Amino acid sequence: MSLFSLLSVSASGMSAQRARAEVMVENIANSETTRTPEGGPYRRKDVVFATESQTSPFSAVFQSELGAGVTGVAVTEVVQDTRDPEKRYMPGHPDADTNGYVAFPRVNPAEDMVDLMGAARAYQANIAAMSAVKDMIHRSIELMR
Repeated sequence: MSLFSLLSVSASGMSAQRARAEVMVENIANSETTRTPEGGPYRRKDVVFATESQTSPFSAVFQSELGAGVTGVAVTEVVQDTRDPEKRYMPGHPDADTNGYVAFPRVNPAEDMVDLMGAARAYQANIAAMSAVKDMIHRSIELMR
């Protein structure tokens, strides 16, 4: 495995964590949304990760010589929560049903904040890995001089 392919793996991880963070922020922002264009309350979303082979134009020669496949991570889909919405008794609310209950999304802002912090830390870990690989490449170049 070449050092350049390691950069591709970290870049795929950064991209996946960015997508995860965007979905978590959307969940937090819509945690009290009771009416959407589709009708009903907002539906919580989650990202699904899967392995994906990584190719890098820099490492194509190395991969063809070594025959090693490098896998990274990618977002395969964004799934919506299909559970029934949470009902709260609020008879004065404009979205209340005939019994006075309002359907709210099943979003726990505290849980999504923890997930968002996890995504930020995973993103930072990929940055640290890329920085270490960059330092190794730089040292290799220095040795060649």
